[in-house]
Amino acid sequence: MWPIHLHRKPGILPGQCCAVWAIVLLASLPVAARAQGTPPPLSDNTVIGGNVKAHADAVLAIMTYTTVPDVTTSSLSINSAATGNPGFGQTQLGGGFTLSRTFPLYLEGTLAYSRYDPTFVATDGSQQRPLPTRWNTASGTVGIGWDFRITNELVFRPILNGTLGRVASDLRIAQSLVNHVKDTNLQFLQDGTLDAYGYGGSLMLDYEHYRDTHEIDVELRATDIHLQSFGGSSDAVRGSANAQQISVWARWRAPTGLHMLDRPLRYVLETAYSHYFGDSAGVLGFNHLTSLGVGLELDSSRYPVVITRTRLMVRYVFGRNVQGVSFGFAISL
Repeated sequence: MWPIHLHRKPGILPGQCCAVWAIVLLASLPVAARAQGTPPPLSDNTVIGGNVKAHADAVLAIMTYTTVPDVTTSSLSINSAATGNPGFGQTQLGGGFTLSRTFPLYLEGTLAYSRYDPTFVATDGSQQRPLPTRWNTASGTVGIGWDFRITNELVFRPILNGTLGRVASDLRIAQSLVNHVKDTNLQFLQDGTLDAYGYGGSLMLDYEHYRDTHEIDVELRATDIHLQSFGGSSDAVRGSANAQQISVWARWRAPTGLHMLDRPLRYVLETAYSHYFGDSAGVLGFNHLTSLGVGLELDSSRYPVVITRTRLMVRYVFGRNVQGVSFGFAISL
């Protein structure tokens, strides 16, 4: 997927924080103002303009977005030039499928990587120095469910989900600036980690109506996953967050009248809506997103290849204070 570039309206501050799909998320969080000049090394450093734990908790809250496959955040980039907030970039790849109708075990999984570049300020009471940092996050989520067929085209699917993630901090300044500093905030900025696990589940209704003239897919999903720090997490950044979301996604596919690879070339229309609750609500400055998409689908099922369909999509995503466009690529096996 290629990023959507969403632009926050001036003056709005962000809050605290069976197919294959890709999810990419970029956001911005409140940070300390940058100090001017280059003062000498500080002997008694503290962090001002917001504490580290609040920012790390916000990163954990943003991690809740990666626990659920979601078209509305499939490729998202938010900039707030008016407030000077640094970037938060996140990429997620995943997929889900049901084994067969005779053994309807459903499996899904996602892998995500993100980078958040906040800037803090160290001070000795009279002088200030900016501390540019880099927080790298890696996480993975798996899900296992079972399809209960209500009708020939409608399935009820409960899913159990589990997540593991880690945030690692790298202080990108001279080592001498934080030598011998005992403050736990600065220790986390220097080389701290936040390890988190998550557990919860989802309930899904999946409707599939396939005909030669058209195909309709509709999914309604409710998810609740709890994230909690554990193990070797730095004392300054222990915490928890809840991923709570309701989403609906629909797709229409029909032949264009053209043929490629001895199969009809289809056009695709898509829409999705996601509403976020718990710690996910407002963490990026909005609590719901809507996506409208159009694209083309190439059918390669006539040939002995693993990939049966390939889709190229253009999506317009919008919500409170945000809007943007993305280009997507997906495959079906």
